[in-house]
Amino acid sequence: MNYRARYIKTNETNEEGSVSKTSQSDRIHPMDVQVAVFHCADGFLKQLMVTKLSQCQYALPLLVPDPFTQQIEFPLWTFRQINKSWKMRNTNNEIISQTQAIYKVQTPMVSFFRFGSVSSSKSELMNSLINEKHNTFFHRNCPGSSRTRVLMDGVVEIAWFCPSGKNTDTFTDCVAFCNLHGDAGEHEKQLQILIEMASVNVVQLSKLDKNDKSMIKLDQLYKDSKPLICLFTEDDSAVTEPIKGKYKIGLKDRNQSEVSEELRRTINDCLSESSSTFRLEDVSKHSDIRVDEEDDEDCRRGREAARQMMSLLEKKDLTEIKDSFLPHQGKLWHQWSQKNKDLHRPRSDELEMDISRKQTEMNKIREQQHESDISEIIKMFIKEMNSYAEPEKIFFIKWLGILLDEFTSAGLFDLHHKYDEKWSTVLKLKENHDKSEKLKGEQADLERISEELQAAAFGLEHIMREIGQIYESCSSVKKNKKDLQFHFSSLPSLAAEMMISGLPLELMDGDAAHVPVIWISAVLDKLIQKLGDQRVFVLSVLGLQSSGKSTMLNAMFGLQFAVSSGRCTRGAFMQLVRVSDKMKTQMNFDYILVVDTEGLRALELAGRSTRDHDNELATFVVGLGNLTLINIFGENPAEMQDILQIVVQAFLRMKKVRLNPSCVFVHQNVSDVTAREKNMEGRRRLQETLDEMTKLAAEEEDCDAERFSDVIRFDIQNDVKYFAHLWEGNPPMARPNPNYCENIQELKETIMYHASKSHGMMPIDFKVRIKDLWEALLNERFVFSFRNSLEISAYKKLETEYSKWSWSLRSAMMETENKLHNKIENEAIHEVEETDLQTDLKKTSEEVEKSMSEFFEKDKDKDILIQWKSSFEIKIKELQENIVRETKRKLNEILQQRDLKKETDAQRTHHENTLYEKSKELHLKRKDIANDEETLKKEFALFWEQSVNKIITETPPIKDIDIMRDVRDILSNVFEGDITEDNEYINIFTVWSYFEYVIFKNSTKGTVKGTFGCIQTLSPDDEARIRSLVTDVDQQTDRMINSFNISTMGYKISHIQQLTDYIKKRVKKHEEESVKYEFKNEFFMDLVYSICKKANKIITEQHRKFRDANDPVICVERKREEYYSVVQKYCHEATSAAIFGEIICQKLKEPIEQSVYKKTARDLTYEIMKNCSSLNGNRSNLEKHILKTLAEEEDFVKYIDYINFPSHHYKDFIRDEVSQYISDKFSVSVLPKMKKNIKLLQQKIIKAAHESTEHVQVNRGDVGLWLKSFTQQLSNVLIFSEKDLSAVKHDDVDDFNLLEDVIRKELPAIMSDISSRLNTDTFPLNLDYKFRPDEILIDHFCQCCWVQCPFCGAVCTYSIGNHYGEHSAPFHRSTGLNGTYYNNTSNLSTHICTSAVANSTLYFHPNDSDDTVLWREYRRAGGVYADWSITPDLTELPYWKWFVCRFQKDLGKYHKKTFEGEGEIPNEWRKYSKQEVIESLDKYM
Repeated sequence: MNYRARYIKTNETNEEGSVSKTSQSDRIHPMDVQVAVFHCADGFLKQLMVTKLSQCQYALPLLVPDPFTQQIEFPLWTFRQINKSWKMRNTNNEIISQTQAIYKVQTPMVSFFRFGSVSSSKSELMNSLINEKHNTFFHRNCPGSSRTRVLMDGVVEIAWFCPSGKNTDTFTDCVAFCNLHGDAGEHEKQLQILIEMASVNVVQLSKLDKNDKSMIKLDQLYKDSKPLICLFTEDDSAVTEPIKGKYKIGLKDRNQSEVSEELRRTINDCLSESSSTFRLEDVSKHSDIRVDEEDDEDCRRGREAARQMMSLLEKKDLTEIKDSFLPHQGKLWHQWSQKNKDLHRPRSDELEMDISRKQTEMNKIREQQHESDISEIIKMFIKEMNSYAEPEKIFFIKWLGILLDEFTSAGLFDLHHKYDEKWSTVLKLKENHDKSEKLKGEQADLERISEELQAAAFGLEHIMREIGQIYESCSSVKKNKKDLQFHFSSLPSLAAEMMISGLPLELMDGDAAHVPVIWISAVLDKLIQKLGDQRVFVLSVLGLQSSGKSTMLNAMFGLQFAVSSGRCTRGAFMQLVRVSDKMKTQMNFDYILVVDTEGLRALELAGRSTRDHDNELATFVVGLGNLTLINIFGENPAEMQDILQIVVQAFLRMKKVRLNPSCVFVHQNVSDVTAREKNMEGRRRLQETLDEMTKLAAEEEDCDAERFSDVIRFDIQNDVKYFAHLWEGNPPMARPNPNYCENIQELKETIMYHASKSHGMMPIDFKVRIKDLWEALLNERFVFSFRNSLEISAYKKLETEYSKWSWSLRSAMMETENKLHNKIENEAIHEVEETDLQTDLKKTSEEVEKSMSEFFEKDKDKDILIQWKSSFEIKIKELQENIVRETKRKLNEILQQRDLKKETDAQRTHHENTLYEKSKELHLKRKDIANDEETLKKEFALFWEQSVNKIITETPPIKDIDIMRDVRDILSNVFEGDITEDNEYINIFTVWSYFEYVIFKNSTKGTVKGTFGCIQTLSPDDEARIRSLVTDVDQQTDRMINSFNISTMGYKISHIQQLTDYIKKRVKKHEEESVKYEFKNEFFMDLVYSICKKANKIITEQHRKFRDANDPVICVERKREEYYSVVQKYCHEATSAAIFGEIICQKLKEPIEQSVYKKTARDLTYEIMKNCSSLNGNRSNLEKHILKTLAEEEDFVKYIDYINFPSHHYKDFIRDEVSQYISDKFSVSVLPKMKKNIKLLQQKIIKAAHESTEHVQVNRGDVGLWLKSFTQQLSNVLIFSEKDLSAVKHDDVDDFNLLEDVIRKELPAIMSDISSRLNTDTFPLNLDYKFRPDEILIDHFCQCCWVQCPFCGAVCTYSIGNHYGEHSAPFHRSTGLNGTYYNNTSNLSTHICTSAVANSTLYFHPNDSDDTVLWREYRRAGGVYADWSITPDLTELPYWKWFVCRFQKDLGKYHKKTFEGEGEIPNEWRKYSKQEVIESLDKYM
């Protein structure tokens, strides 16, 4: 806003690009430019132009003729936002201040016009009367002026002189001056209007002929009763008054100052005699002129709607309007806000019952709010906003603001005057050390006036606040209001549209000192819907009250923040500024979101703890902003001290919670901004003050920081700006200082530089940040309470990606492992090297690396994610190494086991060889029965029975096993006593507390201290350590059982011995650690028994598979039909090639079946991970589905299993999910996959047979070469090698085409047989345990963190075992679930960790010590406590509250305690339905 812009000279550029000088007559007149723009502008731009001209103390267009039709326009609309302030003295010589909207103020008006051509400038003379130092009216001697003007003739401009109340004032009252440009004789309509409305007419003229028509008009003026002053350019006489009220002043060859003084004196004399006044609005009453407000239909409709609303306020007491028309935001909203703060800042000894009571009271307040009627004014506002299009809507809002200001201004002015008088009285009494009742009375009156001032403030922000509270009340009670004509969910859309239109929205209610989070979140959600995926740069501003913050923002971005001293910003407001396309190329933002705040140390807050309030406000806006402007008025270090300490403390808090805003300091009102040395000194002083404040703030925040640069990246040279005075001269007639405007531009460039270096945030991130910051501030201890939802969300997203990356590596290695497994079994390879595995994994590894790189570089949260980049790169590398290492171990075991079972394989081969030979002998002996099928069958049956009996004699069958019998035998040996089936064992995985299993060392005490008023039988630390031991032993023994490979090697009692030895070793090692207890024998026995009992089914099933594959009788019986078919072929004189082809097909049946099952299992695993909602995300998603399932089933035993042993429950849940999926999808997914894999294998086998035939024919080889080629081609996909056919003599096979044809013909029948046996029962049974989808998924999902909260047992939900940072859970539970109860009672505790840590006095005894630690300082207890992040959270968290109510009796019976007395369950907990708590999981997880 630089007033010198009007004087910019123009140059013309010719076609060659060189600048040419233009003659004065050819120049474009600057005022023509102004008028041309005015004609081309719409109503809003015209209003903005006129408002800016007024701020620059320039004259404003009052009557503007249309350049084409000469129709005169009165742009009344353009004056509507202009206010003028002045001071004058009353009859008692007291200074009275006035601030009024210029369109309605009544003032004297002096009109200036000329007849004919004159030699001196009328406008220049007027300027000397109004402001000698400023060209209010543009005149011929101004820079850039030209002789010719096209559009200015006939234009009437108006300006006001506003006195300052000093003796030096030219006029003692506000006076309007009108200037008709051009010859008045040619603009009769304009002249007529001016003459009629003026208090004094001033005409400038040279000599006129008697016959000149202007002489006639002058004669009329002379005869009129109004004062007339004639300025003669060709006369040199001083002022004279030939006739009363008619003056004559000569201008020729006279001193300009002398003329000005005479004219000023004369006008004052005239005004003292005249009582006529001028009001701008009255100009519209003249006929034959066009009034812009009436001519613009949108403007007129907006005005009528606004007036209709205002009619409802007529004759209402200003201080009672809010109570009458805005009931939702008054007493009830303030009560709710205070209750919410009380809820988050609990008193000492508060129980969950007290917390629940407060929440109930808050809900009742919301219900009362909801029951309040919506006032007619709000209904009308909503109706108008919903029924208008964009232009009409903006006109309506602007009109409403104008009329509300008009309505409240007088009342506010009177109240401010009363406040000032009362404040002066109180100060005088204090100065006199008066402590009488009079002082108290005056202070009470002052407080009452202050309250009236607050009540009388009524603007658009209060209407929007009311709508926000209507929305919040409806949202809380979850139903629409009866008198709301549409659904309340549409209200945020209205506010979002206003923001998009450039209007500010209240972010923090300054009266209630509270953020309406529900409303703001809903508005931002709608904003996101309307704007899409736009990125914003958040600029927040802090400063002392009345330090020019809002003025600076309005000047910099053209915003509309309130700037008048009568209504300073209360709380915080936010406003969107659209970034131009040109600016978008410099920085990656679509909008700048500006947050303006209530001034720090605001006088209005005198009744509150201003320091706490200022800290809250500073922390809030600093946390929100990507950049914070710290506005300081003047250079006085003492003035700076308070604000700097508050600001430094806010930045220190941001550093501690890993938010990284930047800052720029702005010194306003600096006298000499050009003195470099002075600025350097100022910067040095600021640096010292900041460092000093950093030390003080660091002590208060309990952290190490010596310098401000330790807290935030800050450039003292570039991030400190010095601003000139806003005004050039003394108000009210002062113009804006051009240096201030230049300073604004420099600051804007600095902001743009910071913005270009920042990534800003998405609106949804801004919404989350508001909620996080406000929740933390409500809890007083900001750093402790801050829950960085954006960081948590980003980390969860990273975990989900990590899950995908790890799965890619695992699945790739599974394929490699399967291929190599086949080759090992086929004896195609005899060793496995890590380098080979790494080579196979290289392609997938590179793809994962690329995906990781893109994720960290391109994700919208990349600035947050970068902190974990290196650690996750290391994790992926470690995972890859572990996968390779583990795969090598498994394959080497297979190699070893292959060698170990050679004897078994040789024995089986021997039996098969014998049977084949005997089958052939049977054919040779009984050729006569070849055509008698019945006799052949009888002979074969006899032969078969004899053969099987002989095998049984030679090789004993593999017996069934009894795992639990073996366990009892081994335990009997360990404890040297008989342990029978009658012995009672406890399933250790269902045990709640391990207290019964321990004996305390050197102690007879049986209990230890717990939380305040609560005890546990074992300290949380000890319980957690034992539970961790049990969990880890369970996991390690699972791995051991898998490594036994029982399905291949068979079961041995030594397996149980190994498990027992391992468990014994772990228990002993635990006892040797620094624990204060020893285990009873029952602990070891129950642990062994529980683990073996759990593994019993798996081991038994695996042993069954081993027996089916290796028991000689079962194997032989399974091949009976195969051998009979061979006998038939021999009997029918089939060729060797045909018989050998059939034998090959029969031998392929088992490997094909095995391969199909394994391949389908892998394919199915991928599909389940994609389609099964519980298994297609990260760990948190899996837990959410587990909790939903538990709630749906309402099975207390399963809940106990989940609470005590989550990892055990997770595995069971995954198994159930997979089993259910297979059952549900068998016919539509599993079966088609198997058939597809069967078909693919069939094609591969036929292809291998064909290529082997070709290979033999080309190389003229024998059947050995054919078989070698055939098996090698299939070695990757089937466990099938030459040794499988070693028992079959095939040397005489020489017809390879026939052999291929037989395989091609016989194979479909084999495949059909396999397909016919596929069903839901056989699928899991025929799958090797380690290849089952559920076990693959367990291996993938359960390599995570299983640490449980030491207070309530909630499980850490991080997907990675050795994860970054502290353990955390989305929500915690009642500690009573963990068996915690109140001291000397049998009452279970209802405390929830997240509310307990908000309490300032509640404490507990860590471990079994006598030390006390406050819950809110739980980390001080060390050990398992220090590893957890438990942030205060007083949101509903209904899930576990519902669980406690639903299973109250079961929990009491289980713990042998009750929820009574201090542990009584709050009634509020009982309101939740099962469906509600299930739905709540989507909100909190």
